Amino acid sequence: MRTLASLEGYLMIDNRCNQGVPDEIMVAQGLPVGSGRGLFEEACYTCSHCETQVIKNRERTRPRGYCTSCDHVICDECDAVRHNSAHQCVPFKAFCDEVRNAAARGAADPVAAAEFHFLAKTTA
Repeated sequence: MRTLASLEGYLMIDNRCNQGVPDEIMVAQGLPVGSGRGLFEEACYTCSHCETQVIKNRERTRPRGYCTSCDHVICDECDAVRHNSAHQCVPFKAFCDEVRNAAARGAADPVAAAEFHFLAKTTA
């Protein structure tokens, strides 16, 4: 039986044998303060709507975005879009399929054609 925890990955940054990476660089990359020194380990997941890698914050108290249509945890940005678009599920793999189909149809700009097709589906 598949659980949401089974969809998680694992991030390990090991700087135990060197001086590490300054906090300003790690924070600019979206990582927590102190993650560039010593050993940093954290769970992560991939948003099924945009393929963004999200490093989980252990101190987070609000619930994570979850799409019931595709049964995956999604990032905060995609969760906001999903709530504003009447809970439409637009997974990244389906968008890639649309780009391939548009290219097969001979569209001059397959990405723009796929975006137009998706917008028509999500606003209908």
